[in-house]
Amino acid sequence: MTQTTEAAVRSPGTAKQPARIHRAWFVAAVTFVTIIGAAAFRSLPGLLIDPLHEDFGWSRGTIGAAVSVNLALYGLTAPFAAALMDRFGIRRVVAVALTVIAVGSGLTVWMTAAWQLMLCWGLLVGLGSGSMALAFAATVTNRWFTERRGLVTGILTAASASGQLIFLPVLSWMVEKHDWRPAAVTVALAALAVVPFVWLLLRDHPADVGLKPYGAKEFVPKPEPVQGAARRAVTVLFKAARTGPFWLLAGTFAICGASTNGLVQTHFVPAAHDHGMPVTAAASLLAVIGVFDVVGTVASGWFTDRFEPRRLLAVYYALRGISLLFLPMLLAPSVHPPMLFFIVFYGLDWVATVPPTVALCREHYGDDSAIVFGWVLASHQVGAALIAFLGGVARDVFGTYDMIWYASGALCAAAALMALVIRRRPASAAVLAAA
Repeated sequence: MTQTTEAAVRSPGTAKQPARIHRAWFVAAVTFVTIIGAAAFRSLPGLLIDPLHEDFGWSRGTIGAAVSVNLALYGLTAPFAAALMDRFGIRRVVAVALTVIAVGSGLTVWMTAAWQLMLCWGLLVGLGSGSMALAFAATVTNRWFTERRGLVTGILTAASASGQLIFLPVLSWMVEKHDWRPAAVTVALAALAVVPFVWLLLRDHPADVGLKPYGAKEFVPKPEPVQGAARRAVTVLFKAARTGPFWLLAGTFAICGASTNGLVQTHFVPAAHDHGMPVTAAASLLAVIGVFDVVGTVASGWFTDRFEPRRLLAVYYALRGISLLFLPMLLAPSVHPPMLFFIVFYGLDWVATVPPTVALCREHYGDDSAIVFGWVLASHQVGAALIAFLGGVARDVFGTYDMIWYASGALCAAAALMALVIRRRPASAAVLAAA
């Protein structure tokens, strides 16, 4: 009789015992592969600047402006995408985003005017990539894990670098040996190839398969779809904007984007080529950054589970700024040991800032942390967009990128100081929960 009563009251979600390897790790693996496939479009902009300049006669500032639109939309779309995932589910949003990326990249092969580059690569790929931004990784981590969140965030963040490692040498070879158009088609096909994996293997919530989140002591029911995704994203922004930590996180992450995606990822290859280095060699160095980025980001996730995130951020930004100040002296026609040291050093620090930034968002903003991080990521991409544009303008005006390297190094020093100003707050006292 007792057994019957216990069975009758048992939650449906607790009836299914978890496997030896928790399903959350399989979901994380699918997310990792998805981000790798989508990372192909992140590898291409820096390779297109010189070929598009030669083919169409467009200035580097014009091409940089299209990249800026892409980078800005990548960030500005992220918080709305996080809210849309709460409304329609992760699978649907990510599958549509990958399709939009494929369409935008594929259409570039027929473009003949600069506005078409803005439309295809700037608008379409920007919107699609924004829905595949790091807010996607944060949403998966928040739903499927209560333990090892820092480590999982680091692993998923490293997926973008892994994609860069896989695609960048191949795309640079295509651009140099054939044309930039086959490279654009390859990006489109890579995005489409990931869609079946997302649709068949990704699940929105542990409750969908009758499991607890990894590390949870109790079953967590799947929340009802949240209506008004856009309204919620804006409401969360207004609430977060009334708190000091948000502006400090947004400011530091804007500098993070300026010094990585906007500067190095967009302008390192043409800057190295200015000094006589072959495009394939420069692209291979970026790919090596991707190798060490994986190590650095996973290690950063491990550190974030054990050390104070704001202090980690201060160290990361300070080291990044120092390395950028030395870069103009290292550029040369050939790859030499000091340049390799910079590549390894910079790779370890590339997106090591993400796990502690996500942890601070979670600490201060609780259940809304994924959307708040989406807005913080928007600032990251606005910073990246600004430097992507200014870097091209600086090259057109001064004939060199040196000034932009030095300015970015100084900004990283400011970010290190800003990170130390962020106050600690217990996770149980999330600011938005108290608002």
